[in-house]
Amino acid sequence: MIYPTRTAVIATAVGAPVALVFAALQPGRWFLALAWPLAMVLLTALDAIRGIATATARVDLPGHAYVGETRDCTVTISIDSRPRTAWIAMQNSPLVAAENDGRANIALENGRGAVLLPLEMLRRGIARFERLWLRWRGPLGLAWNQGIVEIGAAFQVLPDLRPVHDQGASVFQRYALEGMITQLSRGEGSDFDTLVDFRTGMDRRAIDWKQSARHIKLLAKQYRTERNNHIVFAVDSGRQMCEPVAGLARVDRCVSAMLLTAWIALKLGDRVAINAFDSRPRLSSGLVSGAGAFPELERVASKIDYSAEETNYIYALTTLRARLTRRSMIILFTEFTDTVSADFMQRALRRLVETHLVVIVVLRDEELETIAAKDPDSADDVTRAITAADLLKDRRVVITRLQHLGVHVVESEYDRVSERLVQTYLDLKKRNLL
Repeated sequence: MIYPTRTAVIATAVGAPVALVFAALQPGRWFLALAWPLAMVLLTALDAIRGIATATARVDLPGHAYVGETRDCTVTISIDSRPRTAWIAMQNSPLVAAENDGRANIALENGRGAVLLPLEMLRRGIARFERLWLRWRGPLGLAWNQGIVEIGAAFQVLPDLRPVHDQGASVFQRYALEGMITQLSRGEGSDFDTLVDFRTGMDRRAIDWKQSARHIKLLAKQYRTERNNHIVFAVDSGRQMCEPVAGLARVDRCVSAMLLTAWIALKLGDRVAINAFDSRPRLSSGLVSGAGAFPELERVASKIDYSAEETNYIYALTTLRARLTRRSMIILFTEFTDTVSADFMQRALRRLVETHLVVIVVLRDEELETIAAKDPDSADDVTRAITAADLLKDRRVVITRLQHLGVHVVESEYDRVSERLVQTYLDLKKRNLL
């Protein structure tokens, strides 16, 4: 595509009044007034012809990226006519936000140049980039030459594994029950390990009286941390969980915390499964064990989709309860903003807590807390503050009722939910509640 630049349009428009004045002063030579616009047309056409060239572009995208992070892609172009500058506009994916909507100005040297475009990952999935628009000016700067380059590039936006990479080792060393800090596992589990001489400070309930009578000295049972527990993650992917928190969907925040906890659980020898639901169950994986199974969990977690449907707790949790064959720790990631949906959740959990250990993870609504704590400046601010305070009160009532049911609730800031959940999981494991 070829079209005039702003310079050509302005130059032609500036000459129009001069041509009109000349035609008014020299009526017999009015046709000479057309010399200026005709000259601009010819110069623009000549500039366009001289600017015609073969243009190529290459886009180097990352092999993969994690949701919530910013990665750079490199756009390299080459134009045979060797202009000094060129402009690009890359078709963007809805999963990615590009700086300046994917537009950039590239300085060229001998017709070649490159630019870095920062890409912010908004959602999980396959980010596709089909084409790129490229334009440059002719030598006189009067005509644009524009073309479309088919790039057909794509990369996968994965659940955020940065907490696993950055915090996994440190969290594991800090709270580990087995491995490098083996002494913490002694006496805190439920699996019998060995008999030892009873010493002052040991729990008297650990004394094995039958063996003590046989050996004519006090012997106590020593236990080790129980392994092979079932840890089931249930992720609510309904409408409320897809609302953004600090620029990232709640479900993505929770998936990151889930993967870190799953990595710790696999390291400690437990078995892990993932379930996702909205209006009905959407995804269910089998139980896996061993650190080598973590890539499989990552693959399953990447399939948790975003949904605009309301969450059906009774259908989802009843189906989950029917699939479980032994006592398990169920970690439910969800969000509730009204007492009606929370009431359905409590009814479903009432049957679940009879057999299983249930942990619910919710993110603190910092926006409501800010509105409720803000000093009002107008009547509208007062209305907003009262409404926010009522919503927070209802939320606190729901959390209290869940705790009375025997549910362990983890309410955390969005940037600390991973560590809080791991700490809660390890604490419940140490207390042998499972």
